[in-house]
Amino acid sequence: MNSSEEIAVSGMSAGRSAMRMGPAELVQAAAMARRFYLEGKSKIQIAEEFGVSRFKVARVLETALERDLVRIEIRVPAELDAERSDALRARYGLRHAVVVESPPESEETPDPENLGEVAADLLGELVNEGDVLGLAWGRSTIHMAAALDRLPPCTVVQLTGVYDAGTAERGSVEAVRRAAQVSGGDAHPIYAPMLLPDAATAQALRHQTGIARAFEYFDKVTVACVSIGSWEPGISTVHDMLSDEERAHYASLGVAAEMSAHLFDAEGRRVGRDLGERCITVKTDQLRRVPEVVAIAGGQRKGPAIDAVLRSGLVTSLVTDTSAADYLMTAGPAPRSALNRADPDGP
Repeated sequence: MNSSEEIAVSGMSAGRSAMRMGPAELVQAAAMARRFYLEGKSKIQIAEEFGVSRFKVARVLETALERDLVRIEIRVPAELDAERSDALRARYGLRHAVVVESPPESEETPDPENLGEVAADLLGELVNEGDVLGLAWGRSTIHMAAALDRLPPCTVVQLTGVYDAGTAERGSVEAVRRAAQVSGGDAHPIYAPMLLPDAATAQALRHQTGIARAFEYFDKVTVACVSIGSWEPGISTVHDMLSDEERAHYASLGVAAEMSAHLFDAEGRRVGRDLGERCITVKTDQLRRVPEVVAIAGGQRKGPAIDAVLRSGLVTSLVTDTSAADYLMTAGPAPRSALNRADPDGP
């Protein structure tokens, strides 16, 4: 994840413009550049070694750059796009944005698995000892948990109930246990469905001992990891759990995205708040108070949904891919900073 810098120092083969310097000057400039860029010596130390003033050292180093004696290369792993990452971070005012190269064959595939691997490395950087890590349901967070190989000691809590469509993707409990195993901390899973038939059933479940214990940690979460869904089949957990009539109802409200069972329109405003009353999930005002909320979502089809959630102010950092990033960089007027955590719906 960390970028590395390689300093290439050349001498007599530096190019025709550099040959205007005499051979002694070239050798001295290369030696000074080596001391400064590779060995980390200060200009004063170099001046003392060569018996010149530090001002001359500064001039020589400047000339070495101008005449291509020194070439500085910033390198990151090939799968990371540093330029898009920085541009996306600046556009949305994010704390961190990491853009991963989209696999050539997956332009229409949401959340490529490599996003989870990169997010696992990012969490390894962000989580500190004693933190409370919250994990919401999502294929990308499940992939992230499976890829975790380092976490400092922390408590891990599940932020949403379980999605069970009779598939093998019932992995939110396992994701929480995996993260806790890697960190050596306590796990607080939630053994309950994400969506219930009515608000009364959901409220009754929230008071069950194990679920209530997990809910007690929601206000203590310091780092959260969430997924984002588009309002269409196969790309939104909530969409797939609802009836046709319910889907049409929420679509009429302008829903463009869902995150942790909360719905958002294209401007990042919450819609369909009644749905949240039927869900076992962290509240949006609780997420807004979490210092670091990392969203993992990618794929061209998810571009509008990611944009909507970023505009909500709930997310501080994003792991995505180049397909989604290219959409986000041209998605309407530049939004306010995501680090301005004010609710777009107002008080």
